[in-house]
Amino acid sequence: MGVFMEGTILGFSLAFLFGFGPAFFALIQTGLYRGLLSGVLLAFGIFLNDLVVVGLSLFGTSTIMSNVENFKTIGIIGGAILIVFGVVTYIKKASLNSVENNENPKLPHPLIYIGKGFLLNAVNPFVWIFWISIIVGVTAQYNADNTKLILFFSGTLSVVLVTDIIKTFAASKFKEIVTNKFLILVNKIAGIAISIFGVFLILRSVFEF
Repeated sequence: MGVFMEGTILGFSLAFLFGFGPAFFALIQTGLYRGLLSGVLLAFGIFLNDLVVVGLSLFGTSTIMSNVENFKTIGIIGGAILIVFGVVTYIKKASLNSVENNENPKLPHPLIYIGKGFLLNAVNPFVWIFWISIIVGVTAQYNADNTKLILFFSGTLSVVLVTDIIKTFAASKFKEIVTNKFLILVNKIAGIAISIFGVFLILRSVFEF
């Protein structure tokens, strides 16, 4: 089996076994409320952050996150930002009609969604630790061969991006049959879920459990 294909297998594992963090709920909420394009932009932001994390980790900057104090500080700040994201999502007044009935709806700039996706991952130190732990094992497996490592993680990240787009595509299709009441419920569930992740992140960073 080729190195690239081995990477895609890891990508599928990550997408379906470990893909239910704050970013997942943000993808579903965005796909339902703003449609496919906005969800794809959010997914691309998440992908860019994964790319940066993998790149930095491969070049040895993982020592930043291995420091306990750095981990605590980033965990607390990241948790607080996730809580803010969650609260804003929870209280947002979602309405499909407000977009459908407006001939020229004012949608946020595309960079807003890319930035949001990037930030959702960047503020979560467990994303860093998770990728670093994988990279350590994979680097040892391929004897630090840069060509093989690039091929492997190209396969992994490609699959993660595609599956994120599929998630938001599925959510955007449901938009045609859901009611405003259901959409508000999704916002509240997504907001609560993201806030819980933030609280858990702060508690785990402070109490080291």
